[in-house]
Amino acid sequence: MASVITHAFSSLILGKALLPQRMPRLFWGGIVIGAILPDIDVLTFSWGYAYGHVLGHRGFTHSILFAFLFGFLVLLPLGREIPKFSKKWWRIYLCSSIIFSTHGLLDAMTNGGLGVAFFFPFDNTRYFLPWRPLIVAPLGVEAFFSPWGQAVLLSEIKWIWFSSVALLILMEVFRQHRSIGKYSKIKF
Repeated sequence: MASVITHAFSSLILGKALLPQRMPRLFWGGIVIGAILPDIDVLTFSWGYAYGHVLGHRGFTHSILFAFLFGFLVLLPLGREIPKFSKKWWRIYLCSSIIFSTHGLLDAMTNGGLGVAFFFPFDNTRYFLPWRPLIVAPLGVEAFFSPWGQAVLLSEIKWIWFSSVALLILMEVFRQHRSIGKYSKIKF
């Protein structure tokens, strides 16, 4: 898996890129929770589920279905501020779900594990991306503060953090260019 830190970081950056308007703090907290929540499936090891089981690590909670189901929960604290089923409500839902889907994508970019069950319940096959530059993160906290954990963070900074910040900068440049273009068409 990618580290919890990188899941949270990339979700915030992607959220800012996709939803430029100001959002309440509860929303951003929900985005971070949603980004790391799929890894709650490590608890299933203690319940006797094998890694490769659909409820095991990188199973159901890493699926696209889970991301789109959880996307609705982020909208709950925004109930009074955003009218249900409005255009803005659907945009926030879709962006949140896409952000949560990136958890599985990041994990599928690692060099370890059994892959990700993206298409559960239609297909229980575990998939990796063809390009896997990330070092798989250790599951334990103690192991994370070791040379292995340092190598994980360095690979994530190199491949995910820099590209995430570059995406955000490009989106901001695009937005600025687009807003300038609106006003440059005005004839005096």
